[in-house]
Amino acid sequence: MHVESHGPEAKFAGEAVHEDRPAAERIAEVVDYLAAGHDSEEAASWPVDRLGSPAPGQPGFHPYRRFLADIPIAHVSKGHLCVKGRYAFGFVSATDRIAEPMIRRDGVWKTASWDDAVGVVADGFRALLERYGPDSVGVLGSARATNEENYLAQKFARVVLGTNNVDCCARVCHAPSAAALKTMLGAGAATNCFDDIERARTILACGANATENHPIVGARIKQAALAGAHLIVIDPRRIELAEYAACHVAPRPGTNIPLLNAMAQTIVKEGLGDEAFLAARVDGLEAYIRSIEPWTPEHASGICGVDAGLIREAARLYASERPSMSMNGLGLTEHVQGTETVMALINLALLTGNIGKPGTGVNPLRGQTNVQGAAHMGCEPGLLTGSTPIAAGREVFERPWGSRIPERSGWHLLEMMDAAVDGRFKGLWAIGYDVYLTNANASETRRALAALELLVVQDMFLNETARAFAHVILPACSSFEKDGTFMNAERRIQRVRKALPPVGQSRSDWEIICAVARGMGKGSAFAYATSEDIWDEVRAVWKGGHGISYARIEAEGLQWPCPSEDHPGTDILHRDSFAAGGRARLRAIEFRPTEGTTNPEYPFLLTTGRTLHQFNAGTMTGRTANAVLRPTDLLEMAPADAARLSLHDGEQVRLVSRYGRAVLPCRSPGASSQASCSRRFTRATCSSIT
Repeated sequence: MHVESHGPEAKFAGEAVHEDRPAAERIAEVVDYLAAGHDSEEAASWPVDRLGSPAPGQPGFHPYRRFLADIPIAHVSKGHLCVKGRYAFGFVSATDRIAEPMIRRDGVWKTASWDDAVGVVADGFRALLERYGPDSVGVLGSARATNEENYLAQKFARVVLGTNNVDCCARVCHAPSAAALKTMLGAGAATNCFDDIERARTILACGANATENHPIVGARIKQAALAGAHLIVIDPRRIELAEYAACHVAPRPGTNIPLLNAMAQTIVKEGLGDEAFLAARVDGLEAYIRSIEPWTPEHASGICGVDAGLIREAARLYASERPSMSMNGLGLTEHVQGTETVMALINLALLTGNIGKPGTGVNPLRGQTNVQGAAHMGCEPGLLTGSTPIAAGREVFERPWGSRIPERSGWHLLEMMDAAVDGRFKGLWAIGYDVYLTNANASETRRALAALELLVVQDMFLNETARAFAHVILPACSSFEKDGTFMNAERRIQRVRKALPPVGQSRSDWEIICAVARGMGKGSAFAYATSEDIWDEVRAVWKGGHGISYARIEAEGLQWPCPSEDHPGTDILHRDSFAAGGRARLRAIEFRPTEGTTNPEYPFLLTTGRTLHQFNAGTMTGRTANAVLRPTDLLEMAPADAARLSLHDGEQVRLVSRYGRAVLPCRSPGASSQASCSRRFTRATCSSIT
């Protein structure tokens, strides 16, 4: 959506909208109106005097544009919205919103008061702590919750439960990139801002179907390519961005490391590195060159299935047409060697000096609203807020918390699930995280969740985890119904403002956490009146966020690090030195072939991916009209494979894996790699076969 001004008295829903009305007030008005059931078709038929903008059919007409007059254009979106942000917010008023707390008694859900529900949760955790100890319980934060709420989730685990068993969904998407960047450069986040897309001469998109999974950024990449930037796409499928690419490299799934090592070998062999940058800022060059010497493009070609000449072409383009910017997605990280693959990508940036400058860097794309913030706020077993190792941050955090941080190492989600199966993990609080729907290997996840003595689900809906296994459901507000902040992929902290009243008795996640803390006798450590109170505590313990106050981000967000209130924020990391020190070190990355290979019984490799029209697994957007655009999961297959099996578009296919089976309609969109399939997930069938 393009944001433009249309005069001082543009009208909306029959009411004058004046320029001096606060942006938040105008946003609240339109969200309230549309969430009440008015859809885009009705809006498109509004008369011109109601819209205050050109009439339907006239140039410049758009049914929503008038209410946004004079609202500042966001740095990332540039005034645009993707199909989900533009149309798929009807879930806020979905008829199956959980409006009251519920307790399962004798297998039947019963509504309860907040006092009763909080009492059951507090008593349940207290009993488990007394019987089994703090290692028996844990908490999951949420990529849909605010920074403040995720901060409190990990604080609750450590202060109230006395455990480091805390995690979030970043474990299986964001964590590998963060770990690689933290290890090699000292900061586990994107190095550059999205405005550098327009500054780059070359863009390397690795394992990122950006136009579907990150549509606003994907559109900017596409526009940059159309404007003359060189685009390199590394993806087994011929995604939309490949149509705009100067070079599309389609490796076999699981072979990214041989490919990236071969690109590095080409850069070194042909003398394409940035010698001055390497001398001034990089260590370990000689050992690294020895490690990649065997990885000739010809050697890698036999593993990747990519022509050696194409590997050289991609390497030369990235190294020669600088500045070069890389952007990676889950296609790089959701592998056994996910972290090491991102490290191999960082090696390319260091070799060529594509770091610490405009139009360069290594930039992971994030798929959920606040997955960057959830992990950064400390919803990880070994890290506190600001990605601070527990040992390094103990004193800083224990002082305001008034409590010792547990010494014992914590478990991440998958370790919690294993421990539950083994009888060592007994209680879980899952905040905005549908574990059963989204975890791979549903049969093992089912065993783990069924073994829990207490499972608390906090969500807007009766999700699949709650439906099958939960003992208590706590109704949470949507982001439209609360205040706080989110953190995006370019490290930008942005305000979230309450635009609608909570549905029924639902509460914000932070209010619920504080209520349970009071119920467990720790209310003094959770005595917050507003989300700003929580954020001010975050700022106090996190040096990189000291200068980011609510007042400073009222109009627009700021990028961390921002250590003081007179600091402008940081758009590019590592300009003069690395956060880990003055110099970075190249890392030798050995390739370990994946165990998930094909054989005569299982001749296809299956990958999974999101779709443009649904948000992740569809818990929210599946309850909107967008569901009509993609009503079911699809199995996408290379045309040659579909023809060999005599399969036609729309035909139902029975899919059998080592872990389960499902029936899905088939489609052949022109995927590149034969003997591989892509599963576009929006429903619960995905975890049954992966």
